Amino acid sequence: MLLAIDIGNTDVVFGIYQQSKPIYIWRTATVSEAPVYRYQAFLQLQMLEADIIPGQIEKIVVSSVVPELTVPMTDALEKLTGVKPIIVNADTYPALRLDIDRPYELGSDLIANAIAVYHRYHQNSIIVDFGTALTFTAVTGDGRVVGVSIVPGLKTAVRALFAHTAQLPEVPLLQPETAIGKNTTHSIQSGILIGYEGLVKYMISRFKQEMGGECVVVATGGLSSIINTLATEFTEVDRALTLDGLRIIGESS
Repeated sequence: MLLAIDIGNTDVVFGIYQQSKPIYIWRTATVSEAPVYRYQAFLQLQMLEADIIPGQIEKIVVSSVVPELTVPMTDALEKLTGVKPIIVNADTYPALRLDIDRPYELGSDLIANAIAVYHRYHQNSIIVDFGTALTFTAVTGDGRVVGVSIVPGLKTAVRALFAHTAQLPEVPLLQPETAIGKNTTHSIQSGILIGYEGLVKYMISRFKQEMGGECVVVATGGLSSIINTLATEFTEVDRALTLDGLRIIGESS
C-alpha cells in the first residue's frame, strides 16, 4: 500500500492507494499550531476503522505547503510505519521539468498536480486548482511546467472582505441567480462567484492563447465544483488530483 499526504493551508488530505487505485481518502482541517499528534491520531483512527495496520504501508509521499508541519509530520509517519517518507520538491521527479525562473518556489502541490495531468494526457494542459489560493498551472505536452498564475481563493476573498470591512458579513458560497445583487449577501455572492467565473474563463483563454491553442483543462481543489457554470470549461474535474500525482511519484521511486 502507498500513503499519499497533501498538507495544505486549509486541509490535510490522506490517500491510501493499492495497485495504483485509491481505496481510502480522508480529510481533516489544517491547524498549523496544533501538535502533530492530532493528525497522527486522526490517521491511526481512520486506518483502524479501515482495518489497515501501519506495517502494510510500503511507501509514503508527502506534499506540504505548511513548512511548520512538514518535518514533525514526516517524523511521526516514519515512527508509525517504519517507512521514510518522500518529501516532494523541485528535484523529486526529473521527468517533469520546471521551466520557470525559480523552481524551488513552486508549491509541491502544484508539482504533483502537473505530474498527474502530464501522465494522463501528454498534451498541453492547464490545471485550475480551487484551493486557499486559486492557481492556474501551464504544462506542455512534452512535460514542462512553463508557468503559474495565482490569485486569492474563493473563501480567502470572502474572508478578506469580512475581516477588513466593518459592515460586510461572511457569506456562504452559493451561486446567485443574477449578477445585480438585491441585498448585501447577494451582492457579495455575485461579486465573488460570478466575478471569479469571469476571471477563470479569461485566464483559461489567455493561457491557451499563450500556449499556442487548445489545451486540456483540469480542475481540482475542494471548491472545484462550486461555480457550476464553469463545468463546460473543464475537460475533467478531479478533487484528488494532487494525491494521484503523489501516487505516481511514489510508484516511480
